[in-house]
Amino acid sequence: MIEYENLKVSNASFLQEFKNKFNTFVESGWFVLGKEVNNFEIEFAKYCGAKYCVGVANGLDALTLALRAYDFPKDSEVIVPSNTYIATILAVVNAGLKPILVEPDIETYNIDVKLIEKAITTKTKAIMPVHLYGKMCDMPKILEIAEKYSLKIIEDAAQAHGAAINGKKVGAWGDITAFSFYPTKNLGALGDAGAITTNDEELADKIRFLRNYGSNKKYHNEFVGVNSRLDEIQAAFLRVKLPYLDKINEHKNELAKIYYKKLEDLKFVLPKKQDGFFDVYHIFNIRCDKRDELKKYLELRGIKTDIHYPIPPNKQIAMKGILDKTETSISEEIHKTTLSLPISFGHSEKDIKVVCEALMDFVC
Repeated sequence: MIEYENLKVSNASFLQEFKNKFNTFVESGWFVLGKEVNNFEIEFAKYCGAKYCVGVANGLDALTLALRAYDFPKDSEVIVPSNTYIATILAVVNAGLKPILVEPDIETYNIDVKLIEKAITTKTKAIMPVHLYGKMCDMPKILEIAEKYSLKIIEDAAQAHGAAINGKKVGAWGDITAFSFYPTKNLGALGDAGAITTNDEELADKIRFLRNYGSNKKYHNEFVGVNSRLDEIQAAFLRVKLPYLDKINEHKNELAKIYYKKLEDLKFVLPKKQDGFFDVYHIFNIRCDKRDELKKYLELRGIKTDIHYPIPPNKQIAMKGILDKTETSISEEIHKTTLSLPISFGHSEKDIKVVCEALMDFVC
C-alpha cells in the first residue's frame, strides 16, 4: 500500500531531534511564548526574507488576525479566489468582511489576475491571493493592481512554504502573509500552528497584541483580542524542521520530475510549470474527466489519493446566503476533475514510479 501521506514516515528522520527538543522544553519550565517561539519567529522571518514574523495558533487565525489588524470598516470587500480551501473564506467572514470571489486561471489554479480589476469596487480594501498546491500566484501583476487601487495584499501561503518567483520567497511579497504549519504542510508541526510575516513593524506589534487577549502586558488589554498563541512546543519542533525545509522541497521537486517524465504523453492534465517560478509541490494534482473512476482504480492498485477539494467554497452549506449566488464555473470544473497524487517527504522515487505505472495503465 502506498499511502497518500504517512506522517510517521515523513517525520522519522527528525525523531531524535524532536525528543531532544522535548526534553529541553520540559526542563525549561517555560511553556507559553518563550524563547522557542521568539527564536522561531526570528528564523522563519529570515528564511522568508521578511523583517518580522509573529507565531499564532493556526493558519486560519493567521489570516483572520491579519485582516483584523487593519481595522477595515465592517462589510468592506476582500477579493479572494473561488478555488481555495474554505479557511480563506472563513477568515474574511470571521473578520466581519465580505469575500468577493474571483475565478482561477484554469492552468495554474490560482486567481486569474486578468479578472481582479473587474471585481474591484469602492468597498474593496484588500486582495487575498492563495498560493495553491505550492505554486505562487502572479505576484508582480497583483502588486501592480494593488498599488493602482491602493489595496492591501494579504497572502494565504498555507501551502507554499519556500515557494518563490525569481528567487524571492513567499512571505516577502505582500503587506502581510499568513502561513499554516498543519502537520501535512511542507513545514509541518506536530499539531496545529501558524504564523504571519510582514515588513511592517507596527502591524506585527498589533498582531502580537491580538494573539494574546489584546495585551502585551499581563492584565493590561489594549485591543479586543483572542487567545491564539503559537505553542512553545510546536515552535520547538518547527525549529528542528526549518533547516531541512529546502531539502524537503527539493525532495518533492525530484518526485514531481518523475511524474512529469512518466505522464507527459498521457491525457492527464499536469501542473503547469512556469519560468522563474519555484514550485514546492505541497500537492501534486492532476486532472482527469474520469476522476472518481481513477481514484477507485488506484485504490484497488493499493495507491491512496486525495481530492483538494471536492466541494467549492460557494457550494458549502456554511456559505449559504454568503457565496451561493456567485458563478464559479471554472472553479467547479477544477473541483470535479482534480486528483492529488502521493508526493510527501516520506515517499521514495520507487513509490512514485509505482504510482506512474498504475496511471499509465488507466485510460483517461
